Amino acid sequence: MSATYSYNTTEKLKSRKLLDQLFTKGRSVSVFPVKAFYMPLLSDAEVIVQAGVGVSARNFTKAVHRNRIKRLLRETYRLNKAILQEGLQADQKKAAVFFLYIGKEIPDFVTLNELMPSLLNKLAIAIAKA
Repeated sequence: MSATYSYNTTEKLKSRKLLDQLFTKGRSVSVFPVKAFYMPLLSDAEVIVQAGVGVSARNFTKAVHRNRIKRLLRETYRLNKAILQEGLQADQKKAAVFFLYIGKEIPDFVTLNELMPSLLNKLAIAIAKA
C-alpha cells in the first residue's frame, strides 16, 4: 500500500457524540507536548482512523496562536499517519484519535514532526492492545 498524504473530510473527527465518548470513555497516551486520546471504533466505519486536533484556550488566549498550533498538528499528522494506519490495518482495527497540544509555548514544525512518529507508534501499540 502506498502512503497517501491527504487528510480529507472522511478522516476528520467531527461528530460531537463521538468526541464526547472519546473524552469520557477513551484512553490516552502522551509524548510531551502532545497528548493523544483514542478509542477503538466498530469495524463498520469507512476509514481506519478518524482524527481531530485541539489546543487549550487557557494556555493560548489568542486564537491566532491556537490556529497556528492546530495547523502544525494537522500537518505533522498528515505526513506521518501511515505509521498508525499500517499498524491498525495489520490488526484489522479502526480508531478515533484526538491530538491535544498540552505545552505552554508555540512549537515549531521540526519539533512536532520529530515527535509525531513516536507518538503514532505508541498509539498503534496501545490501540492494538485495547
